[in-house]
Amino acid sequence: MELKGREKQIVDERIKKINELRENGIEPFPYSFERSITCSELQEKYKDLAPEAVTEDEVQMAGRLMSKRDLGKISFAKMQDQDAYVQIVSQDGETDDEVRKLFKKYVASGDFVGVTGLVMRSKRGELSILIKKVEILTKSVYPLPDEHYGLKDKEERYRKRHLDLVMNQDVKEVFKVRSAIIKSVRKFMEERGFMEVETPTLQAQHGGASARPFVTHINAWDMPMYLSIAPELYLKRLIVGGFEKVFTICKNFRNEGVDNSHNPEFTMIEAYQAYADYNDMMKLIEECWEAVALEVLGTTKIKRTVDGKEIEIDVKAPWPKKTTAEIIKEYANVDVDESSVEELVKFCNENKIELPENPSWGKCVEEILGEFVENKVMSPVHVYDRPKEGTPLCKRKRGDERLNEQCEPIGAGMELGNMYSELNDPIKQEEAFDDQIAQKEAGDDEAHEKDEDFLDALRQGMPPTGGIGWGIDRMVILMTGVESIRDIILFPTMKPEIVEKKEKKKK
Repeated sequence: MELKGREKQIVDERIKKINELRENGIEPFPYSFERSITCSELQEKYKDLAPEAVTEDEVQMAGRLMSKRDLGKISFAKMQDQDAYVQIVSQDGETDDEVRKLFKKYVASGDFVGVTGLVMRSKRGELSILIKKVEILTKSVYPLPDEHYGLKDKEERYRKRHLDLVMNQDVKEVFKVRSAIIKSVRKFMEERGFMEVETPTLQAQHGGASARPFVTHINAWDMPMYLSIAPELYLKRLIVGGFEKVFTICKNFRNEGVDNSHNPEFTMIEAYQAYADYNDMMKLIEECWEAVALEVLGTTKIKRTVDGKEIEIDVKAPWPKKTTAEIIKEYANVDVDESSVEELVKFCNENKIELPENPSWGKCVEEILGEFVENKVMSPVHVYDRPKEGTPLCKRKRGDERLNEQCEPIGAGMELGNMYSELNDPIKQEEAFDDQIAQKEAGDDEAHEKDEDFLDALRQGMPPTGGIGWGIDRMVILMTGVESIRDIILFPTMKPEIVEKKEKKKK
C-alpha cells in the first residue's frame, strides 16, 4: 500500500520507534506473554467493585490498545482482547517512572501490550488496571482508523476483514453467532442419529446441482478437474453402501453471480436418510432451525429490517406448507395449474419476466415463482411440489407427472433450502441424465453431466431416501438479521481492488 502525507509520517515515526526500542535492548515483537485473566473474566469477577475502589489484587492481562490519552500526570488507554475491554491507567506516583516513560513515549493505539497491575474502578465507574509493569507485545506499524469515523465503507470492510473485526465489535459478535449456529446444527443432526462424513471438493466430474462449475487442472493426469458444486451424488453412494443417515457440512463452489444472497464459495449442509421422503425432510429442517434458534438466540423470533421497516420472522416449527401453484395464485393471482404454456408465456411477457427460448410449462412456473413470490415471503414457508424441470435427481409427484416431490422452503426473501424424495430408479435416472445432456447441447450451461459412476452405484440398489440441503450462510443471514451474505462470510469473494480501480478509470 502506497502511503502519502500524514499517513506516511505516522508510519515512519512508528518504524523509528521500533528501531529505538531495539537499540535500547527492548524487543518490540517478543514470543509470548502469560495472562492470568482475560478482559471478560475480569469484568465478570469485579462487576460489583465500587467506584474509586483500589484492590490489592494483581493481574496480568494482554490485548490491543484501541485508544490512548495522555493527560500530563496520568494516562488512560482502552485495551481490548477477543471478547471485551478494560481501561488501563498509568499514573505518576503509582506507576514506576521508567514504566511511565515507556508507556507515554513508545506505546500507541493499535499496539498489543501486556500489563501487570492492580484492579481498581475509576471515579467514573470504569473497571481499570493501575499499571505496575508494561510490556510491548507487538508494535503496530499502521495506526488504527479513527474509532468513530474510520472504516465505514462496506467494500473496504470486506476487503480488510482483519481491521473490520478490530474496529467493529458487533461484526465479531455476528461471527461468534455463526460459529455457534454451525455447532448447534451438528449437535442436532448427531442427536437424530446422522453421521457426519466428508465428500471430495476436487472432482473429476461435477454434479448434484444445476450450476456452472469452477474448472481447474490436475497435472498428474493432464485432465480437467472441477470444484464441487454439491456433495449429493457422493452422499447417495453412502446410502447405497449401507449407511442410513449421513450428513456433511461443506464448502461448495458455483461459478455464478454475486448478490446479497449469493457468493461463489459458500457453506451448506446436505443430509440423506434411508426409508424417508420429502415430507420427512420438511420436518427435519423446521425442527432443526427451531432447535438452533432456541439454543443460540434464546428465541425463534428474529427481528430484521426490510425496506426500512422492522419486521419479525418466526422460525418456530411447524412451518406453513403451500404447493407451488397455491403460493403463486396467492402472490401473482394466476392459476398455473389451469394455465397452458402459451398463457403462462403471455403472462410472463406482460410482466417483463425473462424466459429461455421455447420455455416449458415448468420453466414458466419457476420464473413466476422467483419474480412474484420469493422476495416477499419473510417467515419460512415450505413451497412444495415443484415443476419437474427443477432437477433430474428427484422422484415425480405421485399422481402428477408435471411435478417433482421437491420442496424449497422460502423465507427472509430468499430460498432457504431444497429437499427431495430421491430418485432411486437407475433406469429413470439414466433417462433424466440423457435429457440433461440434450439440454446442455441446446445451450444450457447449467445442465447436469451424466455421472456413470453414480449410475453404477444406483444400479446396485438404493433404498427409498429423503434428501435435503440448505445454505448455512443463508441460515446465519436470517438468524442474525444482517443484510448481505458478505456480512456473514469472513472473507467473501471480492474483485481485486486493482481491477476495480482500472474499471472505474475506464468509465
